[in-house]
Amino acid sequence: MGNDSKLVDTLLHRLATAFKIRDLGTPGFFLGIEMVSAGDCVILSQRRYMSDLLGRSGMVALKPLSTHAAVTKSATPSDDLFDNPTQYRRIVGALQYLTITRLDLAYAVNRLCQFMHTPTTEHWGLVKRVLRYIKGTLDYGLRLTPSSSSGIHAFSDSDWAGCPIDRKSTSGFAVYLGSNLISWLSKKQRTVARSSTEAEYKALADVFAEVTWVVSLLRELGLYSGGPATLWCDNLGATYLCANPVFHARTKHVEIDYHFVRGKVASEEFVVNYVFTADQFADIFTKPLSAPRFTALRDKLNVATAQPCA
Repeated sequence: MGNDSKLVDTLLHRLATAFKIRDLGTPGFFLGIEMVSAGDCVILSQRRYMSDLLGRSGMVALKPLSTHAAVTKSATPSDDLFDNPTQYRRIVGALQYLTITRLDLAYAVNRLCQFMHTPTTEHWGLVKRVLRYIKGTLDYGLRLTPSSSSGIHAFSDSDWAGCPIDRKSTSGFAVYLGSNLISWLSKKQRTVARSSTEAEYKALADVFAEVTWVVSLLRELGLYSGGPATLWCDNLGATYLCANPVFHARTKHVEIDYHFVRGKVASEEFVVNYVFTADQFADIFTKPLSAPRFTALRDKLNVATAQPCA
């Protein structure tokens, strides 16, 4: 791909002399992902995949829901094992592939994957809730729009001790290239954080590693703007820790491998700024949210229907 059609045609011709290839033109449907044009924008949609998933799971007639997870209830240990664990694993595995374009499902799918070995009837209920949410959002996909900026900015968040089973925190981040979301994550942290600052600092380490890789890739492609990447965090303690050269005794328990964050900030490769929790986009990757909050963040993360772009 490129913005010089003559150069693209020349490259395709040279490839054709060495390999047996065909130019199929504008992508339409590839690996279960459909490219839907909406004015100047493109929507990456998995509608067919979602419809097939609902059919295979026998959930076509389900009543739609506005969110994928309940705010008032979380999964807890239970002895009431689900009688068909193979079905649970098959559907949750299929949901993992759906997060390629439906990043709004990332938190729920991450939680469901943690119970693959011994799913209970309660966990199966959580799967059905996700499918009910999918039923009401079949037309949604990841929107890509033309952007005048090539700057990188990212949002990082953590839900401290959010898991009721082992009290580990959940990290989440969203990385933008210009106005387009290009990378995201929702995962449980490997160790228990003893403070919210530590949990947020670990989440920052994850997004720093991801942005470092994105910058390296853009440099190889000759598309890197050269400016420092901006990272947004809603924990003041973590933002101070990134820039503070003094390592206080109360933070000595933080693992050494997370301290490369401060090195990146010191070298001015990254800038870490504070953002209010209300404006924290990565909040959707760390915890269940109310319907209005969930819908607002979903829109800001470019998950939209195939409507013409303004």
